[in-house]
Amino acid sequence: MDQRLETVTFAAGCFWGVEDIFRGVKGVIDVIAGYSGGQTENPTYEKVCSGTTGHAESVQIQYDPAVVSYEKLLKVFWDMHDPTTLNRQGPDIGSQYRSIIFYHSPEQKVLAEKSKDELNHSDKFQDPIITEILPASTFYKAEEYHQQYFQKNKDAKHC
Repeated sequence: MDQRLETVTFAAGCFWGVEDIFRGVKGVIDVIAGYSGGQTENPTYEKVCSGTTGHAESVQIQYDPAVVSYEKLLKVFWDMHDPTTLNRQGPDIGSQYRSIIFYHSPEQKVLAEKSKDELNHSDKFQDPIITEILPASTFYKAEEYHQQYFQKNKDAKHC
């Protein structure tokens, strides 16, 4: 891996849409759909959807901090979903759709907490933000048919 690149992991609902949005951000090098935050090793989509693994549908992003800042990625994250709903994004319901920022460094943790606090004290959301901020844990790549889903399925409805 290029040592100039950094990693961030977010969960913001269905990973198809999250992946698609981040792929369009200048400075993002790669986005992988997968599962984070659970206790089951090597989870499958079916097991994650059952709600028994503890995982959230997530994306792991490799980005060039010389082109896009972590703060900009946080802004994209906050703008793409409703961080005030527990275990739900739009029609998708379940703990696998919860909102989480998985930090990979102490600096990411501080910046994530700061951005959450600032949003909670703004007028952007009527309800409090319930997004979790957790240390990055093992990230499991989702099955291949979930990768770049909207590029492979041009007629699919965007989530």
